[in-house]
Amino acid sequence: MEQGALIRGETLPGSAVYLNGQPIQVTADGKFAFGFEREASLSQQLKLVYPDGLTQVKPLTITEKKYKIDRVNGIAKKIMKPDPQAQARAAKDSKQVKAARSTFSEQEAFSHDFIWPLTGRISGVYGSQRVYNGKPGNPHYGVDVAAKTGTVVVAPADGVISLSVPDMFYSGGTIVLDHGYGVSSSFLHLSKLYVEQGDEIKQGQPIAEVGATGRATGPHLDWRLNWFQMRLDPVTVVPSMQSALARQ
Repeated sequence: MEQGALIRGETLPGSAVYLNGQPIQVTADGKFAFGFEREASLSQQLKLVYPDGLTQVKPLTITEKKYKIDRVNGIAKKIMKPDPQAQARAAKDSKQVKAARSTFSEQEAFSHDFIWPLTGRISGVYGSQRVYNGKPGNPHYGVDVAAKTGTVVVAPADGVISLSVPDMFYSGGTIVLDHGYGVSSSFLHLSKLYVEQGDEIKQGQPIAEVGATGRATGPHLDWRLNWFQMRLDPVTVVPSMQSALARQ
């Protein structure tokens, strides 16, 4: 259990689960998920109320993570300081993404094993603080995998497409894939999208191609993981990249 992690659990069917006093949705067969944000408190509490009324309280100790600083130069001024029209467009994009990540569905793909949507060199990590043209920006909330434009991206787990937009201001070609119970994957900077909103997707199915669209300095996949609006680290749900490459 560490900052940025998605946690999947299972308890007796019919149980109620609470994280720090807040209820968590549980599947009919007792599966659930929750997350710890980038700067999550290192002391939290999980409470389970079983069908017979027995209550169990589990103190959770969260591991603190250290984040790296990335410096990115050469970002165009019109992107660093977008004009009012671009700002309005970015705000509209953000609203769409937020709505997609708010989706609740009863799919249970979230509880299954995930795979990497793309394998290769990791060029950016979750939680890192990016400095654009010398000016600190927001932390990076995804894992970047470098690849040539046109390289195929596949679904890391089953799900339903909740957003598919070919050209957002910051993220370019963008897809959000709902895995159920608030867990979703987002894929950014895509050059080509194969899917549309509402499409049912299977793990390993091609969904898009790598690109450098939006605010990007080169072709790569920016893969993000969310529990509702909480931004989590995708590497917490997949084997190491080294082991994935070795299997290939």
